[in-house]
Amino acid sequence: MSRNEEFFNHITEGNTNKGEFITLGSAMLDGETIKNAYVNVPLKTMNRHGLIAGATGTGKTKTLQVLAENLSEKGVPVLLMDIKGDLSGLAQPSPGHVKIDERHEAIGLPFEAKSFPVEVMTLSEQDGVRLRATVSEFGPVLISRILDVTETQAGIISVIFKYCDDNKLPLLDLKDFKKILQYCTSEGKEEFQEEYGRISTASTGAILRKIVELEQQGGDLFFGEKSFDTQDLLRIADDGRGYINIIRLTDIQDRPKLFSTFMLSLLAEIYSTFPEQGDTGRPELIMFIDEAHLIFNEASDALLDQIESIVKLIRSKGVGLYFVTQNPTDVPEAVLSQLGLKVQHALRAFTAKDRKAIKLTAQNYPDTEYYDTAEVLTSLGTGEALVSALNEKGRPTPLAATMMRAPMSRMDVLTDSELSNLLSSSKMVKKYNETIDRESAYEILNEKIERAEAEEAKEKARKEKEALKKAESKRRTSSTRSNRMNPVVKVLTSATFIRSVFGILTKVMKK
Repeated sequence: MSRNEEFFNHITEGNTNKGEFITLGSAMLDGETIKNAYVNVPLKTMNRHGLIAGATGTGKTKTLQVLAENLSEKGVPVLLMDIKGDLSGLAQPSPGHVKIDERHEAIGLPFEAKSFPVEVMTLSEQDGVRLRATVSEFGPVLISRILDVTETQAGIISVIFKYCDDNKLPLLDLKDFKKILQYCTSEGKEEFQEEYGRISTASTGAILRKIVELEQQGGDLFFGEKSFDTQDLLRIADDGRGYINIIRLTDIQDRPKLFSTFMLSLLAEIYSTFPEQGDTGRPELIMFIDEAHLIFNEASDALLDQIESIVKLIRSKGVGLYFVTQNPTDVPEAVLSQLGLKVQHALRAFTAKDRKAIKLTAQNYPDTEYYDTAEVLTSLGTGEALVSALNEKGRPTPLAATMMRAPMSRMDVLTDSELSNLLSSSKMVKKYNETIDRESAYEILNEKIERAEAEEAKEKARKEKEALKKAESKRRTSSTRSNRMNPVVKVLTSATFIRSVFGILTKVMKK
């Protein structure tokens, strides 16, 4: 048996094909593609999370695209974090190319151009389905983590949420939250202190500054109604394919707080609302985070802790998380150790630090007699990758340098007119893009303050009026008493006295 035949058997012996699977491409040996030596990933293990890594321009995003397409074909919904803005082309079929045909001929797979059911979403003012959540839905714990407040300030936030619950004050957006913070240390200070204790203005001032920082990064666009229902991520198209939900994040690099807020909200909501399902044979939802190194670099400690916890727990909900980044070392070790599928594109060794990182990366893959892993990592071409997955029994499959298949959809962005047409036909846009500003804590507290001010002004006017009446009454009483107590004044002002005086004066004048 030749070395190529041994290698073919080595790669394909684990491909039992008893269940559904995704074919990523065909294995390579000594730089040559072994036709029909398919590298498969069982669908049932896709909720074990994964990593797609490699230097810029090596084909990471296209691998993501291939996985998203094949998951959709299998009826599994997908959520993509599109930071570079080049994934919207999934909504249009590939125009094809000679090099694509050559690639698929070498792999042994037929190529078919297809478009996929796509929903474009946004956290900001970009076009797309608006993703929002209310402050109340976050709750005091998540809000405190997002704002990165002290333990004392977190306690104040918890008390404020309790006050709002007790007094039926909906906390929907950030202006509601700011208003209640101001109210509890000013107009409503006495009422608040009587029931919940004294709150320091220095602490509420610090929390307000954190909220303003979040607002400046677009938090005011995210918090509010209508809240996004995570069940809408699980939609299946009429033809049975899962929807590919693409969140446009091209402007998120300058807004790490906003992204942290969104990720905390999304992961917490998915974990709390999705039912436990164990290993059912197919995932409920697969999430891809493109350019994950940007997120991990900018993420708050709270977000990192939350991601680590979710990666460990969310698998039982049928949800898989896939991180797309330049180097595996960009991903925290606690997360990296939990990943089942690893697709490693080429790495570049320009510096001693790069060479050290490559050696560390090579140690993360199973040993194999067919490759010098560290050497292969630097010699892979565009659209080629080292692949290590889990088989149906949860065991690592043989490490395979793989010629990756090409995406069936367009490897480019949608034009403005294509995007406009896609959004105009979207039911989700009609459902979520209406801005609602119903009566909430802000309006209720303003009305309460206005009523209190009106009552105060009315009471003040009443007191002033009473004071004037009392003063007038006192003056009259004083005058009356004075006249009654002075008999001389009485005589001098009497009519008899005045007539007598005028009579005397008349007689004197006559004489």
